[in-house]
Amino acid sequence: MSRHAGLLIPLFSAPSSRSWGMGELPDLATLGEWAAGAGFDRLMILPLGTVPAGETSPYSSMSTMAIDPMYIAMDEVEDFVRAGGPAALSPDAVAALARAQASAGIRYDDVRRAKGEALQIAFDRFCREEWEHLTTRSAALAAYISRERWWLDDYALFQAASAANPGVPWTGWGDGLAARDPQALDRARRQLSRPILREQYWQWMAETQWQRTRAQLRERGVTVFGDMPFGVGAGSPEVWARPQEFMLDVSTGVPPDAFSKTGQDWKLPTYRWDVIRATDYAWFRARTRRAAALFDGIRVDHLVGLYRTYGKPPLGDAFFNPDGEAAQTTQGEHLLAILRHSGLIVLAEDLGTVPDFVRASMARLRVPGTKVLRWERAWKEWHRGFLDPAGFPPASVTMTGTHDNEPLAAWWETASADDRAALFSLPLIRARAGDDVGQPWSDTLRDALLELAFGSGSDEVFVPVQDVFGWRDRINTPATVGNHNWTWKLPWRVDALAGEPLALDRARALAALARATDRGARA
Repeated sequence: MSRHAGLLIPLFSAPSSRSWGMGELPDLATLGEWAAGAGFDRLMILPLGTVPAGETSPYSSMSTMAIDPMYIAMDEVEDFVRAGGPAALSPDAVAALARAQASAGIRYDDVRRAKGEALQIAFDRFCREEWEHLTTRSAALAAYISRERWWLDDYALFQAASAANPGVPWTGWGDGLAARDPQALDRARRQLSRPILREQYWQWMAETQWQRTRAQLRERGVTVFGDMPFGVGAGSPEVWARPQEFMLDVSTGVPPDAFSKTGQDWKLPTYRWDVIRATDYAWFRARTRRAAALFDGIRVDHLVGLYRTYGKPPLGDAFFNPDGEAAQTTQGEHLLAILRHSGLIVLAEDLGTVPDFVRASMARLRVPGTKVLRWERAWKEWHRGFLDPAGFPPASVTMTGTHDNEPLAAWWETASADDRAALFSLPLIRARAGDDVGQPWSDTLRDALLELAFGSGSDEVFVPVQDVFGWRDRINTPATVGNHNWTWKLPWRVDALAGEPLALDRARALAALARATDRGARA
């Protein structure tokens, strides 16, 4: 099957009845059962990396390698169950857990409070009953640590050192640790051996649950796509381990364009591509290797950044790095080759302003770019009509929306008269929804837009779960801060989907649409 249908949903938005206030790793397998029945053979999630306390965005994760322990399902952690389970929690943690589970949105502080204590209880029990007695399970953890040492050593030490220096960035760590002096590293590993082991144990738990989930999804014919953010934060084990490969005083972003008169400043250090290139892109290869171990495919965030990175120093003019189309093309194609040779299915986020030479390179390499329906228009024509998705090239990804924009229902309700008229110029929309461009949002219009997407020429189609149902809820509103971002949950628990009439109805309709357009798990 070369034509696929994918469901886009953050893992945190898909809890089950057993979850601790947010979606957890095993919940994805439960969601995958409903998704497969709805004709989807792809699930796309947002980054899984460890998010620092006080942050909620998965794009603020401080590691490109780790899985956030908050996604661990505690009822599948043997050591926590044997230690007494929820009954072993303190009254404060019990209260936090109750608030997290009862809330319609994600209460991150409460989840971290309850699960942080539970994970510590599990680790203490493991050390006491397993590690200190050299049991079979302790040998399994030791084997995992040895196998994953290539990324886990730096991550675990960084996390342990951060906990030992609360509120102090790694640049302020003393005794030579900031500079990674070999003697300082050895000393820290001895002094922090237990918290280092704790971080390794938590990653072992997360990895075990994740790989079990992936196997269950494969049995249902569903593959998992992750998200590879372009940048990495200054306060990360990756930058601490390779500071020479980053310009710490130059901020990465995007230049001014039609969407932003001032450009965007992401407050992330800028890659020193010349230094990275001299290592034969060792860190990028390691990052790709880790992604290939976790996912079947990836969405490459800000693909143009692989070709050229836009940097803004505190003083002076912004610049592209590297400079010149020839150097940028060589670099971008080299990095894409690393990704594609990993075995990952590579999809590119190439929204916004992308130079013609990058588009030509993508076409030459047949790297699928992203086509969000509402933005695919004849912008250079006077009428600026919508392009018919049936004409999209096979090597492309049709999407009805992303995690960063409003769902179709909210877009329709704020669309201008001209935008509505342009949409209704498409024959399929007019045939399914009639001629009334002023009509309110309806199930009929929702289904017409989904049929438009599924009928596209793209081999890949991804639909945010909100558009499946015609909901208005957003995952994130860029350039805003508050509890309205990254906190949305499905209105039902994923283990209850099989009994929800609306969920069953949508599954039947989408499965039929997938069959009719030769897509997905049931096509």
